[in-house]
Amino acid sequence: MKIFALFGNPTGHSLSPLMHNAAFSKMGIDARYVPFCVENLEDAVKGIRGLNICGVSVTIPFKTAVMKYLDELDDSALKIGAVNTIVNDGGRLTGRNTDWIGLSIALKKSIKIDKKTFAILGAGGAARAAVYAVLMEGGTPIILNRTAEKGRKLAGEFGCKFYHIDDIGKIKADCLINTTPVGMSPDTGKSPVESAILTNFRCVMDMIYNPLRTKLLEDAEKAGCTVLSGLDMFVHQGAEQIKMWTGMEPPREFMRQVVLEKLMAS
Repeated sequence: MKIFALFGNPTGHSLSPLMHNAAFSKMGIDARYVPFCVENLEDAVKGIRGLNICGVSVTIPFKTAVMKYLDELDDSALKIGAVNTIVNDGGRLTGRNTDWIGLSIALKKSIKIDKKTFAILGAGGAARAAVYAVLMEGGTPIILNRTAEKGRKLAGEFGCKFYHIDDIGKIKADCLINTTPVGMSPDTGKSPVESAILTNFRCVMDMIYNPLRTKLLEDAEKAGCTVLSGLDMFVHQGAEQIKMWTGMEPPREFMRQVVLEKLMAS
């Protein structure tokens, strides 16, 4: 049996084990995907080799910190400055990033990215993946963040504009992407922006997938925007991980259904 893992702290809320194990079973792969609540990251990475773990998903708060313990980083991980996927090739550990691919696939279902403008809320790892995805597909990202120093740094690295979150009312863009955790379960009554400004955007995406319909998306729908939850991004970033680990195309629609059923039941 092949072992795959999730490294994070905490990991109890993650639906990755449910989704990945269902996919492996459907694909007929003798594998198990196990969540580990990591206390010592360096030791955990050594454990990948020691236990012959074939691949690892990396989540909060280790996506940046894990980079220094790996043998190699691919171009996307280097440019984004975050790793969400580790591939173990005979003991050589390569860090990759599938968050940006998942976001790109999810966005393209509803909006053409090329030559469009995207207002991105936040300046953390998820925001970095969003900026990279938009640039890779020929779009123009704008950073909006509460902490000016962090927002300016990100904008400077990627050569795009930065505005303080208080100035969001002045921004008009084709799409607004929320990469912050505001509105995530259990704080579902919160939104990162005032509902009145949502008419400035044709499309609104929230990277949060639990709940499926955040307050931001509810407000955006009332404002007449096309809305996208984080579900498709979550599914596609996970599917891309499985593809990297196994060389096989996973059953994406089946994976989506498994996660959707869990979310609807909870």
